[in-house]
Amino acid sequence: MNIEIKETKEIPENQLLELYRLNEWSSAEKPELLCKALTNSHTLISAWIDEKMVGIANAISDGYLVVYYPHMLVHPDYQGQGVGSKMMEAMQRKYGKYHQQMLTADIEATGFYKKCGFERAGKTESMWIYKGSDH
Repeated sequence: MNIEIKETKEIPENQLLELYRLNEWSSAEKPELLCKALTNSHTLISAWIDEKMVGIANAISDGYLVVYYPHMLVHPDYQGQGVGSKMMEAMQRKYGKYHQQMLTADIEATGFYKKCGFERAGKTESMWIYKGSDH
């Protein structure tokens, strides 16, 4: 399987929304805002197999010290096949030397992120004001 990773500012909305819906992310209910948020990220990468988008990930950063990875989704049919790893490798090429890399992981994804080198952030506790319905 040949997975192509692309850094982009444009994404096909129909494939993007399918990916979010299949992963049951409530941001799919706000397509216009989702597209604007992703395309205005510091970095937006997508994973492709032939003409099918099978993954998306973005980064928000100050450009020097800190990066936050808010979204990383892989099409359910392609999970466990290296798509997420390739997207994280692309992010690490760009942000690997940053002082701080952060993300919030659903419990099911913590094993994947630990394999990528992430660990629990000291004695911190995640907090948010959340307007979604999927957590």
